[in-house]
Amino acid sequence: MKVLLAGGGTAGHVFPAIALAREVVSMGHDVRFVGTSGGQEGRRVAEAGFELVTVEARPFERRVSLRAVMAPIAAVRSVKACRPLVEAVDVVVGMGGYVSVPVVLAALRSRRPLVLHEQNAVPGLANRAFARPARTVALAFAEARRVLPRRARTVLTGNPVRAEILAVAADRERLAKDARVELELEEGKRTIVVFGGSQGALHLNRAFADALQVLDRSDLQVVLMTGPAHVEAIRASLPVGGTVTVRVQGFLERMELAYAVADAVVARAGATTIAEIGVSGLPSLLVPYPYATGRHQEANARALQRAGAATMLLDDELDGRVLADRIEWLLSDDRRLRSMGERARAWSRPDAANALARTVLAAGDGG
Repeated sequence: MKVLLAGGGTAGHVFPAIALAREVVSMGHDVRFVGTSGGQEGRRVAEAGFELVTVEARPFERRVSLRAVMAPIAAVRSVKACRPLVEAVDVVVGMGGYVSVPVVLAALRSRRPLVLHEQNAVPGLANRAFARPARTVALAFAEARRVLPRRARTVLTGNPVRAEILAVAADRERLAKDARVELELEEGKRTIVVFGGSQGALHLNRAFADALQVLDRSDLQVVLMTGPAHVEAIRASLPVGGTVTVRVQGFLERMELAYAVADAVVARAGATTIAEIGVSGLPSLLVPYPYATGRHQEANARALQRAGAATMLLDDELDGRVLADRIEWLLSDDRRLRSMGERARAWSRPDAANALARTVLAAGDGG
């Protein structure tokens, strides 16, 4: 069977698509990607060993501007370019985001089976628009069902996670040892990993730097991933002579090392982050990005909080003192910390790639 995957722009769309592609290929089927040259897919898909066909796609803007006028024009051109690609495959998968729109439209016009995947607890605009004509909408969060059209056919598959991250639960000890070497960490200290996604989160970085003025724990070490643009500024803002050991990274390519060595995570609440800390069995303090469309990061975080796997702090509540207090609370009870990690793992869906692959293949086979 030939499968066409459409989506990209951010790592949150690309990583699940690559995990799905690898699963589909392992089942003996062919996969091609469609995306843009400027998004994360432009580099990540090739690195994963897959072919990427590039098309023109632009986000639809809600305010009047030249970009808002040009976006639908670009989409129409891209739909025409995508028709031959779509007609050469058995099933099309839209991974969400504006990048998927022209491919999804081409699939509907060519009457090819269409499967959508929604990574967040609040579905994005593209997936809401095309949910009804799609053969199936695969969900990472059960909560997303209530926002979709009533007649949409849904299945809960989870959000596919990279094989390297899936390995953390079974190979934590070896990976943690490698992490301590690569990140210059000490064995026996509590370890917290702080990050805001691949580009970082400046407000979270600054709040953590302020929290270090308050935290007085020589038993604590922190891996702070600032995002590439903020490394030097945040490093310069850290207190001199503090008791907490801090290792500043712009970006960590081998994220599995951070998850393996962590006792807890402080992070934004993007869909990929939620899926990865879940399968890694990690307790977390989540600080949702407040400007995410439809406040979907807050909905993501609340889902994990309801499962007993996370505590949440809203961005407008975030400052150094509050963050320090919440970190102290998180680390103050070993039993609670262990329980949160176990509940994160129980909530997660480590078989998501397989479940989504079976859904896609069933659609392509007429199921």
